[in-house]
Amino acid sequence: MVGTAIERALTVIECFPTSDTTLNLSEIALMSSVPESSLFRVLATLEGRGYLLRNADGSYRLAPKFTHGLLYQRAEETRAQMHPLLDQLNRRFNETTSLAFLFGDRVQVIDVIEAVQDVRATNVVGKTLPPHCSSMAKAITAFQPRERVDRILQCYGLIRLTDHTIVDRVAILDEHEEIRSRGWAREHEESAAGIGCYGVPLFDERREVIAAMSLICPLIRMTPQRETEIVNALLDVSRATTIAQPSR
Repeated sequence: MVGTAIERALTVIECFPTSDTTLNLSEIALMSSVPESSLFRVLATLEGRGYLLRNADGSYRLAPKFTHGLLYQRAEETRAQMHPLLDQLNRRFNETTSLAFLFGDRVQVIDVIEAVQDVRATNVVGKTLPPHCSSMAKAITAFQPRERVDRILQCYGLIRLTDHTIVDRVAILDEHEEIRSRGWAREHEESAAGIGCYGVPLFDERREVIAAMSLICPLIRMTPQRETEIVNALLDVSRATTIAQPSR
């Protein structure tokens, strides 16, 4: 039996692993072991204090004031988990490797290891990535529910950055199908001239894509054989890795 009111409130909060999780009263009661008679008061208090939001159908989800902190905590834990693997790929190919994380409807770079080359492609921690012409943003967006895909595309806008940028929504959705089928995304001169980038999704324990990693390099060093080696190396990491659930 759950003890104090504080313990009950924390137990309820911990029933929501992500910002997108929605649960009704019965589901929360089953997961938390808090009796429904007491649970209703706990939920009302959490809603009143702005930690939970109630949806139109009566279900609950975490409020933004709570999820922002959880997202940044999870992003940091993801960065710590994936940094050694970024480093391995960076050393193997001597090209820039990066990690991106999905913050709500925005894909942002959270880790970069630069290549040791006079001519190299770069990335910047904190940069928001265009979902229609970045390999990591494509790899993340392609695996989201359709309504979230629409929000992500709308949030950034279909801006043409080069002559190769795809700005047609139907073509973008078709490319998402290809990405889901083969398990990786590619960008050749869609966001910057002379640059190629390859990204793979990273799944968590719920098989949801919350992050992606990539290798980016000048196209002058790219050959069909090297592209195959890079993609296979990225796929090996994607298939063998599960992003851990956040610690509480």
